[in-house]
Amino acid sequence: MSFESVAISETADIVRARGAARTLAAQAGFNLADQTRLATAVSELSRNALNYAGGGVCQITDHSCDRHRRIRVVVEDHGPGIPDITRATEDGYSTGGGLGAGLPGTKRLMDVFEIESRPGHTRVQVELVRPK
Repeated sequence: MSFESVAISETADIVRARGAARTLAAQAGFNLADQTRLATAVSELSRNALNYAGGGVCQITDHSCDRHRRIRVVVEDHGPGIPDITRATEDGYSTGGGLGAGLPGTKRLMDVFEIESRPGHTRVQVELVRPK
């Protein structure tokens, strides 16, 4: 099982997390389109942690097995939390003046999307899963 952890404290860390995700996905045998999907999701989630919580950590793990290629990404932060997860995952909703496409877009790109949030802790887990 391959694992990468990237602390997110500045913009350059988003690029590092994105690159780590792409590398692990390539090593696991995901095609270029899926590598790009994963890298985009990691970029969005890491950027949210930086912009809304001042930083966090992005953990990327290859959970592939005999039957499936599976990359799991967990992004955690200790920011103010997301007051309304349902609204935050709807297209067009933004508390930061953006387009409101980050979380809903990430949800569409990934096969698994789970989010839990309260003041002081937000955890988003996504997975990309393909048969071997």
